Amino acid sequence: MPPRRPPSPAPARHVCTASGQTLPLVALLVAVLVGSAVLVGHLGRAVVDRGRARQAADAAALAGAVDGDDAARRLAAANGGVVERIDHLPDRVVEVTVRVGDARATSRAEPHVTVVPSPPPG
Repeated sequence: MPPRRPPSPAPARHVCTASGQTLPLVALLVAVLVGSAVLVGHLGRAVVDRGRARQAADAAALAGAVDGDDAARRLAAANGGVVERIDHLPDRVVEVTVRVGDARATSRAEPHVTVVPSPPPG
């Protein structure tokens, strides 16, 4: 009987682990979450600024129609806005454009005059 050869060693196996992929995936997830939070913050601020600009323009237009341009500027500033333009249109209509942050709003108003009859002499 021929001499027996010792068994050959088993071929080396390559063990695959996924631990090296965790850090890049977590970093990507964090970057996406931070980007989303920044985007939501900017959109929320734009919506708030737009509403504040409308409110400031409405108040400034009413004040401008009744009490003049200085009152319009004061009321716009009190509402967090800056008057960009005041136009006096026919029939005592006042149009005011106000900026709050990046948002702009324009509003028109006219003074509403109510004539109250004087009481009869008596």
